[in-house]
Amino acid sequence: MTRAEDGEEVAERGRRAGRVPRGLPNAPHRAAAPCPISFPAPPPTSTANGTPRPVRRRPHLSAARIRAGLRAGIGIAVRTKTATTLSVLRTRTPWSPRSTTMHALDRALLEAARHGDTDAVRAALDGGAAVDTRDAHRRTPLLLAALGDHVTAAEVLVAAGADPNAQDDRDDSPWLVTGVTGSVAMMRALLPAGPDLTVTNRFGGTSLIPAAERGHVGYVRAVLRETDIDVDHVNRLGWTALLEAVILGDGGSAQQEIVELLITAGATLDLPDEDGVSALRHAVRHGYTEIADLLKAIR
Repeated sequence: MTRAEDGEEVAERGRRAGRVPRGLPNAPHRAAAPCPISFPAPPPTSTANGTPRPVRRRPHLSAARIRAGLRAGIGIAVRTKTATTLSVLRTRTPWSPRSTTMHALDRALLEAARHGDTDAVRAALDGGAAVDTRDAHRRTPLLLAALGDHVTAAEVLVAAGADPNAQDDRDDSPWLVTGVTGSVAMMRALLPAGPDLTVTNRFGGTSLIPAAERGHVGYVRAVLRETDIDVDHVNRLGWTALLEAVILGDGGSAQQEIVELLITAGATLDLPDEDGVSALRHAVRHGYTEIADLLKAIR
C-alpha cells in the first residue's frame, strides 16, 4: 500500500469511526420451492402371496465411477438412508486437451502482461488466449499492464479489444489505475478503447481524484484537456478532486499547480465536504497560504 493509498484508507476509517455497522434489512421468509423431480413410491417388501420380494442391490458407487462421471459431465444419482435424490455433483464441459491448452495460454497472457513482454502478449493472443481473462484477484491482462505502466503491451491488448473498465476485487480498473500511477502515456493508450469516465474506485472516486491528491500535475492537465471527466465529482468521503488535493495533499508546488488547473477547468470552489467545510477553509486550517491565496483570488 502506497503512502497516497494510506491517505484515503485512513480517511475512510475515520469516516466510519464510532458508527454502529448497519445490518441488512430482514428479508421476508420464503418457503423452499418444491422439488421439480418426483420419485415413485418404494416397491412393497413382499409379493401378493406373502413371499418376500428379492432385494435388488444397487452397484457400488465407487470413487472411480464418480470421477469418470465428473469427467463426462454426468449427474450422479445417489441413494441416501432417507430418500433417493438426484445429486448433480458437478456439471462441466468434458475435459479435452484443447481446454487445457487454452488455460495455459490465458495464464501465459496474464504473466506476459504483468511483465510487459509485448511479444509474449501477441503470441498468447494469436494462440487464442482470452483477452479479458482474469487472475485470482480478477485482474485482467490490461489491468496488470496498466499497473506496471507497460504501455506497448497495453496498446496491443487494446487493439485486441480489451476492456478498460473491467474491475478487479478491489474495484480497480485499467482506466482508474492511470489516475493512481499518473501515467499520461497509459491514459492515452486507453483512450481509443473508450473508457467509462464515470466508473469509480472503492472510495467512489474517478481517476481525477487520486491524481489530484498524489500531485500528478501532468495527468491532471491531460485528463482535463483531453476528456470530459467531471471535475466536481464527489466521492464516498464527500470530497471532490479540489477538496482532496487540499485535504490530503502537502500544499507544495505540485498541489498548487493542480488547484490552479482545477479552478481553470471550472471546479466549484464553494462546494463543501460532508462537514460543510470548503477547500478554502481547509487550506487556511492547514496553513497552505499559496493555495488559500489562489482560492481567494477567484472569489
